[in-house]
This record gives sequence, C-alpha cells and structure tokens, in this order.
Amino acid sequence: MLLYKDVISGDELVSDAYDLKEVDDIVYEADCQMVTVKQGGDVDIGANPSAEDAEENAEEGTETVNNLVYSFRLSPTSFDKKSYMSYIKGYMKAIKARLQESNPERVPVFEKNAIGFVKKILANFKDYDFYIGESMDPDAMVVLMNYREDGITPYMIFFKDGLVSEKF
Repeated sequence: MLLYKDVISGDELVSDAYDLKEVDDIVYEADCQMVTVKQGGDVDIGANPSAEDAEENAEEGTETVNNLVYSFRLSPTSFDKKSYMSYIKGYMKAIKARLQESNPERVPVFEKNAIGFVKKILANFKDYDFYIGESMDPDAMVVLMNYREDGITPYMIFFKDGLVSEKF
C-alpha cells in the first residue's frame, strides 16, 4: 500500500486505499464520502450496555465527517480568489524548483498542465473547499475539494508533483 506525503511539509495527505485517478497528468482525484464516527473513540464490541454506559453513550453522540479529511487530519482553510492566486503562484514556483532538481524533464509538462488546471480552478473558484495538512504549513499543498456532477459525491484534488509516495 502507498502513502502519499506532501513534498514540502511531509504531511500525510492520501493513500492508494482511496481510488486515485490521474487527471490531465497534473493532479490526482480521490472520491471520498461522508461517514459517521463516534466521538470519544469507544469501540462497540456488540455487548449489551449497562445502564451507566447507556447514559454515557447518549452524552457522547456521533459526528458526520468526510472520511479522507478525517483519516488524514486535514483542516479546512479559506481563500478569496486573490489570496489563492498569490498562494498558488508561490506553491507552483516551489514545486517547479523541486522538479528542476529531481526530474528536470518533467518541468515543461508540469508548467503547461499546471497553468491549464489552475485556470479551471479559478474559473469555478466558488465550487471549491480548501484543506491543509496536519502541520498547517502555509507553504505546503492546499488540497481542493469539490463535488461530482451528482452534487452528492465529494472528491479531493492533489497536485501530483507535490506528492511523494512511500510504502507502508
């Protein structure tokens, strides 16, 4: 199994346990879903609860979360269009510099495809939610979330060249 980490912060962002689909040779998309998790971390082993436990469970409750956001401890963040453009210029410059060192033949493809993809993001800017990794590094990858055409299925977008894979 592969774990994908941010090349700048080292934050774990996604794994191949999610069905990753490469788009335009620049990003990976991963479908995710809303799941219900029990707050407090208790595990239900199927035994009948005592009267005391029943009271505790009523207090704990549950929470509906995005499974990918929850699993990789991503935090929501926000941008207006101008601040996102400023961020993405700096981020793309950092990724390009890394590529020039590690994979120089990839740089022209990265530049061409990144520009096209960022234009798509900016054209539909209001449709995206933004998430950052656990370290909250402002220079690291900002993960994008949008919804499929059905309006129900969320998916997350990761810049391919901003990730490094590691077996676990």
